[in-house]
Amino acid sequence: MSYTIKETRATASKLHEVDINNIVMGHAFTDHMFICDYEDGKWQNPRIEPLHEIPTHPAAMALHYGQAIFEGMKATLGKDGSPLLFRPDENAKRLNFSADRMGMPLFPEDLFVEGLKRFLAIEHHWIPTSEGSALYLRPFMYADEAFIGMRAATKYKFIIFASPAGPFFSKPIKLWAETKFIRAANGGTGEAKAAGNYAAAIRPTELAKAKGYDQVLWLDARDFEYIQEVGTMNIFFKIAGKWITPNLGGSVLAGITRMSVIDLLRDKGYEVTERPIAMHEIIEASEQGSLEEAFGAGTAVGIAMVEEIGYQDMRITFPAGNPVSEDVKETLNQIKLQEVEDKFGWIVPVELGIPQPR
Repeated sequence: MSYTIKETRATASKLHEVDINNIVMGHAFTDHMFICDYEDGKWQNPRIEPLHEIPTHPAAMALHYGQAIFEGMKATLGKDGSPLLFRPDENAKRLNFSADRMGMPLFPEDLFVEGLKRFLAIEHHWIPTSEGSALYLRPFMYADEAFIGMRAATKYKFIIFASPAGPFFSKPIKLWAETKFIRAANGGTGEAKAAGNYAAAIRPTELAKAKGYDQVLWLDARDFEYIQEVGTMNIFFKIAGKWITPNLGGSVLAGITRMSVIDLLRDKGYEVTERPIAMHEIIEASEQGSLEEAFGAGTAVGIAMVEEIGYQDMRITFPAGNPVSEDVKETLNQIKLQEVEDKFGWIVPVELGIPQPR
């Protein structure tokens, strides 16, 4: 289906105010935003406007009842300088999975992709070119109906904005296996990309950082034994030559990078199993010398090598070399930059329109 997306361009770009090849994600934002409103039972008025603050009523239901979801994506530049999206159809599907779980209206998946393309055609000058950098895209949806009462809202906004971003982690990371707080439980919202999941993780993450760790390794809510995921990514382990990753099971986010890594590892000839992974299994493998590699996989972080896991009074360390992990990381980056064949059909090029104001 073709949509009429109204465009209102910024009179001047703020691009000259930032060094996009030397910036931390989330500190600078591009010139425009894509907006669509849900009213009277349908999505309407898709448009691109100059980036601006959003008027919000103090009774906006998202502020009180947490109906808010989001996606994370990155855009890179191809060989010919055109913007490239990575598996945007999967993000559209996951957004709607989250929306359904949170009692929110589904967003048309073709409009999701078309809105991204039109947005990037305007903002492509903001895509960094330095190694490991990209333009981070943040599609999100929230309830903006002014009402106090426990029910699903009747008005929502869907918005896309963007922030140029450099590499998330420049060195291997340390994880703290949390045994007091939980991220999610089966039947909860852990498999949805809901804003509240991340709010609940902030305090435990700060405590982990105070101990000298970079992220929390979340364990199951009942026994604190089975590994779920890391704060901003899914996790993979290589034990005795075979790769394992926690199965989704209702409390783990179905990462787009996760599913891509599984395909890449299998394409490279490795066995990958999705199943429950207990902490005692990781400990035993470490003691036996068969714990070979571990990495986190997520949109924002890409592939992040793990060097240590802290668990209770133990420190589980990993070998310094990560040959397979590094190979997967390089291959994934090369696909995103069109440096190798995209045999999986993951890359979606964006046709450029009228250049943005400079």
